Amino acid sequence: MAKGPRYSLPFRRRREGKTDYRSRRRLVVSRKPAIVIRKSLNHMTAQLVKAETIGDKVIAAAHSKELARDYGWGAGCGNIPAAYLTGLLCGYKAREKGVKEAVLDVGLYSTSKESRVFAALKGFIDAGIEVAHDDKVLPDEARVEGQHIANYAAKLAASDKEIYSRVFSGYLKAHLPPEEIHKHFAEVKEKIASSFEK
Repeated sequence: MAKGPRYSLPFRRRREGKTDYRSRRRLVVSRKPAIVIRKSLNHMTAQLVKAETIGDKVIAAAHSKELARDYGWGAGCGNIPAAYLTGLLCGYKAREKGVKEAVLDVGLYSTSKESRVFAALKGFIDAGIEVAHDDKVLPDEARVEGQHIANYAAKLAASDKEIYSRVFSGYLKAHLPPEEIHKHFAEVKEKIASSFEK
């Protein structure tokens, strides 16, 4: 570890790998609410956060568990379609509170094109929130609808039924054929949209 009179210890949250202070400063200076998207292996969380002097204030939030609980989502909550729907749900909640514009905060994640983070961002944008972005990073419609999952399921079903039933056991338990995830996605998306129509 570096030593000496000119060495200054980084802030604790930077040392722990939790906060990028340069990025956070830019977010605070922009004076726009930040879309905070966080992922785990099985779930997605989306929040719209406003930075204030006393601390961050959450304006709207959505968790992928809400999809299953309130809208009948039967597929996994950690995949790209679930990430999109979580972003869409949070976007509608934010729009209901009068938010029209925001900036994306991905934290310390290393981003890659068409990832779950950008699928959630696409959901926000489709909900009517204006966010500066590059269209190249957003996943295409087929991927958002889960067509890649359906193709993989069809391929497995044709080649090895045992692996198919093991990999997609959660889908089959919920009586949802993984080959038809795009239809289920469309139904849940419509339920979310209709629940915010007045």
